[in-house]
Order: sequence, then structure tokens, then C-alpha cells
Amino acid sequence: MALSSLNVVIFGATGMVGHGTLLECLEDPSIQRIIIVVRRSMGITDEKLHEIIHNDFTDYKAIEDQLRNLDACFFCLGVSSVGIDEAEYRRISYDFPLSAAKTLLHLNPNLAFCHVTGAGTDSSEQGRLMWARVKGKTENDLLALTESAWMFRPGFIKPEKGVVASTKWIRRLYTILKPITPILKAIFPNSMTSTSILGRAMINAVRQRPTKKILETSDINQLGTTSN
Repeated sequence: MALSSLNVVIFGATGMVGHGTLLECLEDPSIQRIIIVVRRSMGITDEKLHEIIHNDFTDYKAIEDQLRNLDACFFCLGVSSVGIDEAEYRRISYDFPLSAAKTLLHLNPNLAFCHVTGAGTDSSEQGRLMWARVKGKTENDLLALTESAWMFRPGFIKPEKGVVASTKWIRRLYTILKPITPILKAIFPNSMTSTSILGRAMINAVRQRPTKKILETSDINQLGTTSN
């Protein structure tokens, strides 16, 4: 894969993490082409951005021709487990990323796949917390698909550059915590990151190919603040 120029696809660009990642990709001069797969238009115009409106995140046959010649996928699509049953949570948190990864790797065998899960994900798949078990299985099955996969487990994520959370209660939480965020960061430096750092970390993972496949918040902060 040519590291000097990257073609990438982002899933979940309308969400907080995905939007932050998109902004980092738009600002990176070495990223040549960006595809975002979304259900609704983001209304962003940029010469290197191509938007695909698509509704079925378990079937990509209709858009396969637009998903070729890619170097990396940043899969940031997700949902809170609050108020959702296990079947629906599994469909979004497991079926969606696995379907995307299988399709993209079939079309682009050398593709790097970066997936955002979360701090506390259960790799054993046996714990009490439903969301952690599901995310653990997702991580395990993605890592089994390809050696070029990295799992990102951020804790608290500070939105930057105008990015906002798409979920109302999360937006309210960030508003409440905003005044004390610097204090929290000083007390818990290994539990907090930002949308900008997380986006940069995924870009750097594609370029640097770290040997560590599951990246916790401290790893994300280190990777996202190092230069290539």
C-alpha cells in the first residue's frame, strides 16, 4: 500500500467520532480521496470528499463499484446500549461492522480496518455487561478476518473543532462536564481523549501499522499525537 497517498472510507461520519475523523482526513493533505457512507447527506463540499447515501449496512452489493481502490476504512458507526435490546444492539454493533469489513476486504484485500469500540470492551465475551460482550465478539471476529485491523477503545472523548454528539443526552452530559474537563483530564489522563486525537490515531495506525492491535485510551493519545 502506498503510504504517501491514501484513499479512505468512513462509516458513521454523521456521529461525533466519525465527524471528528472526517475533519482530520479533510485536513490531511496526504489523504487523496475520502468516501463517507451515510444514510443522510452531511452537506459538506470538498473536492476530495465523495458521499454515498446508503440505507442497508448489512448489504453493500448496490455500491460495491464505489468501494474499490481503497487503502483504509475508519468504522466509527455505533449506538449507545441505553434503552436498546440485545438483538438490535448486536445488529448495529456486530452485524454492521462485520458486513462492511467482509465486503471491503473482498474488494480491497490490502485494506486496513480501524474500528472504534470502547473502554471496557470484554474480549472474553463472557462478562455481565451485554454491550461489552457484543463489542468483544466484534473485535475478536474483525481481528480474525485480517492482520491489518486495529481496535480503538476510547474512554471519555472530548469533541473538538465544532463537532457535537448526535445523541441528545450525551450532548447534555458534555455540556455539564465542559467546565471541569481540564480538571478531569489532569486527574485521569489515561481515560480521556478527543475527537481530533482519535481521528489522527486511526490515520497514523494505517501508516505506522502498530503491532498492538487493541488500543486503549493511553495508546490512542500516544498514537494520535505522534508525527509520521
